Amino acid sequence: MQSTVTPTHCPYCALQCGMNLTPAPDGTVEVSERADFPVNRGALCGKGRTAAAVLAPGVRLTSPLVRDAGGTLVPAPWDEALDRIAAELGRMRAEHGPDAVGVFGGGGLTNEKAYTLGKFARVVLGTSQIDYNGRFCMSSAAAAGIKAFGLDRGLPFPLEDIPKSGCVILVGSNLAETMPPSLRFFTELRENGGTLIVIDPRRTKTAEQADLHLAPRPGTDLALALGLLHLVIAEGRVDEEYVRERTAGWEEARAAAMAHWPEYVERITGVSVPQLRETVRLFCEPESAMVLTARGPEQQSKGTDTVGAWINLCLATGRAGRPLSGYGCLTGQGNGQGGREHGQKADQLPGYRKLDDPAARAHVAEVWGVDPDSLPGPGRSAYELLDALGTDIRALLLMASNPVVSAPRAAHIEERIRSLDFLAVCDVVLSETAALADVVLPVTQWAEETGTTTNLEGRVLLRRRAITPPDGIRSDLEVLHELAARLGVEKGFPTDPEEVFEELRRASAGGAADYSGITYRRLVDEDGVFWPCPAVEGTGSGEDALPGGEAPAVHPGTPRLFLDRFATPDGRARFVPVSHRAIAEEPDDEYPVLLTTGRVVAQYQSGAQTRRVTELNAAAPGPFVELHPRLAARLGAAEGDPVAVVSRRGRAVAPARITDAIRPDTVFMPFHWPGEGRANTLTNPALDPTSRMPEFKACAVRLETVES
Repeated sequence: MQSTVTPTHCPYCALQCGMNLTPAPDGTVEVSERADFPVNRGALCGKGRTAAAVLAPGVRLTSPLVRDAGGTLVPAPWDEALDRIAAELGRMRAEHGPDAVGVFGGGGLTNEKAYTLGKFARVVLGTSQIDYNGRFCMSSAAAAGIKAFGLDRGLPFPLEDIPKSGCVILVGSNLAETMPPSLRFFTELRENGGTLIVIDPRRTKTAEQADLHLAPRPGTDLALALGLLHLVIAEGRVDEEYVRERTAGWEEARAAAMAHWPEYVERITGVSVPQLRETVRLFCEPESAMVLTARGPEQQSKGTDTVGAWINLCLATGRAGRPLSGYGCLTGQGNGQGGREHGQKADQLPGYRKLDDPAARAHVAEVWGVDPDSLPGPGRSAYELLDALGTDIRALLLMASNPVVSAPRAAHIEERIRSLDFLAVCDVVLSETAALADVVLPVTQWAEETGTTTNLEGRVLLRRRAITPPDGIRSDLEVLHELAARLGVEKGFPTDPEEVFEELRRASAGGAADYSGITYRRLVDEDGVFWPCPAVEGTGSGEDALPGGEAPAVHPGTPRLFLDRFATPDGRARFVPVSHRAIAEEPDDEYPVLLTTGRVVAQYQSGAQTRRVTELNAAAPGPFVELHPRLAARLGAAEGDPVAVVSRRGRAVAPARITDAIRPDTVFMPFHWPGEGRANTLTNPALDPTSRMPEFKACAVRLETVES
């Protein structure tokens, strides 16, 4: 009997690479190339190739777990586990009010699950206390994009445009390790005669591919962008006609940039004036150019302003909203884009509507069949929500996130989680956070369920169920349906993902992220549709037949944004004047070194899944501290020696990895591991005032030798 091949998408990063899944007779699943999907054209990284390993029964959870009287998690029937969750959430709400119950989601949830989780929090629990780990991903870029363009979508153009551009500045991204299949777009850029400029404190595998690598001091990307804009102005490279016809606010932004002259910026960043001038030349001379940012400039306490400064550079040179040009953000998590569009973020409703907008509340409330006044207002951002656990928030429902490893100041957050009266976790594995729960529910994975995700291009995709989940596993949608019923809401929480998507389409209609013209059928036929994609007026889906059998026009989706106008009331992009300021915690005599954090190619996010894959662990078995030979010599550390990295928040220990690919004043740690090598024990939760993004990328530390 021939096995069925199911075309689907990878469960990991925001590329959402296409792949084929084939069940084997021995119960395993084979992952194979799918060359027809344009994002990866068959290429898969090691994480994608081994993704099916986490489906194995010995790796994943297969039964609900309930903490017994002795404090041990033991297997339990589903009804017992669900009854206990519902009883505890209901009790906390009754005794302490709805905001005593929190909900924390994840950027790996499908659009259907993210939408339902937000609806569950606001309709069933009545709580304002919901946010998700995507707040730690690209919230600063989102905030800056909304300020400048009136709309946030990671990339306003498809990846296929990158090789056709004349120059790309890649700021704070090591995509050769974080999303390897995308590197070919940048290789093709150079093969076509274009230029790649990489900005990173480390000479990463991505930086090694660049025509020009700038290595600024961590936390100085804002000054760097302002210095480049100063030179654009001083050298007469401003596109005056574009600025006059398509933007507003230039004079204020111009004045702010002129206060950042090259020599001043060199002192702040460590990037030489000749390098600054060469960057401006390479960026301005071609007809088209792009700036792409990632977590480097975004995960700062001034991340919104930093991204805004790079957008200002694009606007002043006439790059945004023109073919093969513009500003874009490289989304990190698999559904980081869609995850925040449809309601699991503290201040948003489906369709990227604002929760404090009366018209938005009225529209979504009508779809949900509730009174708009019953919807709670905006709640705490992710870190602030986690920080309130055990005090204002007494119980937490958590899905698809592992903050014990991934949150800044992680030891403190672990302590807050332990102080909860009640914690329920839905996950596919027993993560470090799930291990602290009172109830753990095993849920279906990507290959066992159907649902949509939205990749970094704004391309809505359909992941298709390829295999049947093991007995004892339920989907997140089934969990929310059962909990809603137990808490008194019998209707409005379907378990069929397509039924949920149909409701999501109605809820998003007319919003910034309008999915109303997208259907499952279209996603299969077209291999993805770019939002916004409104429905044709007068039809429910954009596909219904007109009288006489004539098919109506169908909105094609929007691969390229802003070519005619920006999503602001007057159609003009907004310059936002910004000025350099220091990171929240500069080095001093006690903590003289800067720590920055990031990922390695063989692990993903908190490592909850990838650390369970033998092949990936062989490639990246544990944490390390990357430091420059001069710093290692001063410390007296040799390659492989255990080194303690100490911040004001805690201490982490990992083997030294000595390399001249990092600045002498900086150390790097990957953040995938728990235990004594947990990098986020050290990181600073100082928040950006607009995006509420913590400052993962820069904090002051000292190094100590450790007796081996």
